[in-house]
Amino acid sequence: MELTDLAALQAILFASGEAVPVDRLAAALELDKPAVLKLADALEKALAKTGVCLLRLDTCLQLATRAEYAGVVRRALDMRRDTPLSSAAMEVLAVVAYRQPVTKSYVEQVRGVDCGGVLSSLTAKGLVEECGRLDVPGRPILYGTTANFLRCFGLSSLEELPDTDGQAQAADQLQWSLRGEA
Repeated sequence: MELTDLAALQAILFASGEAVPVDRLAAALELDKPAVLKLADALEKALAKTGVCLLRLDTCLQLATRAEYAGVVRRALDMRRDTPLSSAAMEVLAVVAYRQPVTKSYVEQVRGVDCGGVLSSLTAKGLVEECGRLDVPGRPILYGTTANFLRCFGLSSLEELPDTDGQAQAADQLQWSLRGEA
């Protein structure tokens, strides 16, 4: 590992401002994936006593402000706090997170009510995205969660979601765990 590789990784992640796939970082740095992950470990250690941290979002890496500095950053940049998600949005998000990829009609079948507006809202917030189409007549859109979903709820992968005993408990468990009230 060269120090220039570490600095280059940090520069790429800083300039991007968004999560960058490890594959793309490996190609840019002309390294293999294990070497990039080793660099990521070194960068994480180097940032340990700073206001910035390295997030691992599934197969992506991103630089972010540490949570404990959120208040001061928000004041300095005059940022308003995002409005909390409604219970309907949390339920839809739970169904999508646990059962993805899913169609709108599947979510509606689980919830028993129309979910078009809620899915649109979650898509606009970047928590849910279109991830393909189902190969049946009408080709309905498939929805899945995004890297932003992982980042917002402090998860590095979907495997960190709590186990569910049944589909009826999925929404409650996700809602409580994401609020930190479990």
